[in-house]
Amino acid sequence: PPRASPPARGAMGMAAAQQDAKLSAALDSFRSHVAVEPGAIAAIKVLIELIQASKATTIMGLQIELAAAADVLKSHEAEAISIASGCELFVRFVTRTALDFSEYETCRRMIIERGEFFKECSTRARAKIAELGAPFVCDGATVITTGFSRVVIALLLHAAIQLKRRFTVVVAESHASGPGYRLARTLVDAGIPVTIIDDAAVAVGLERADLVLCGAEGVVENGGVISKVGTCQLAIIAHAYRKPFYIAAESFKFVRQYPLHQRDILGSKPTRAAAPPCPAPSVATAAADGTGADVADSALLTHERLCRDYTPPKYIKLLFTDLGVLTPSAVSDELIKLYY
Repeated sequence: PPRASPPARGAMGMAAAQQDAKLSAALDSFRSHVAVEPGAIAAIKVLIELIQASKATTIMGLQIELAAAADVLKSHEAEAISIASGCELFVRFVTRTALDFSEYETCRRMIIERGEFFKECSTRARAKIAELGAPFVCDGATVITTGFSRVVIALLLHAAIQLKRRFTVVVAESHASGPGYRLARTLVDAGIPVTIIDDAAVAVGLERADLVLCGAEGVVENGGVISKVGTCQLAIIAHAYRKPFYIAAESFKFVRQYPLHQRDILGSKPTRAAAPPCPAPSVATAAADGTGADVADSALLTHERLCRDYTPPKYIKLLFTDLGVLTPSAVSDELIKLYY
């Protein structure tokens, strides 16, 4: 095949360098936003900034830039699923009317306007969910939750401050990163009594709880949810105790996935290490005092870390979303409306 001439290769290299610089700037902007906002909202803001600064002269060129930026933003593993769904919904929403305009600049202005509108709707979603879900927290109730969810915090604060409900919250520690402590501190600062329990003690905690309320990273097609690891076991135990299990999640977390097994979801596969960052006290002590085999350094010992799990819809009573209070079976209809 014919080779590109040196000037052509130079131009291609310069374009690639410019594209890499744009993506690097987008990633830096995302990191500054995600420090104070959910990953999906931060990603949407970055995509709007990219559209405003884009030098593309066609809709196709703009879509290619957005797709490349979205791929880079998805590398933020902690919220990869919600970022992916938020980016896909954003691109679909802003480009839905692109073919209605004959001039690119007019179309670009409309895309930016639609992008700003989408961002505002996504930002207001949390407040709307709080209003819809707070009445389900009754006076004297005990709520159990796990992980750190901004939507759950907003809902509980609305119930306590706006509705003047008095209730207590039981929070699972959510090891290994311990985000349960962050959630507990936020609620305690607002004057809400909180009890922190071990992750392994959720069955005991549920015995005294009246309801379970958790956030989600993604809501899948069948009404199930992908969330922080530990959510599924909490849902199963709540089902056994006949305690209502509620999910609070924004509509931009609705994803076109249909997992059948835990291994089907992103982040369900464990990361393994030959030695743990902090060896279990019993193992370390047994190895040190000679009362047990020296397994701390054994090649047969591996330590797994899972970041998320999948909760089937049969364990979920209701989902509080900015689209309304939904049953799991209603999610598929809302997904069709959102994506098509």
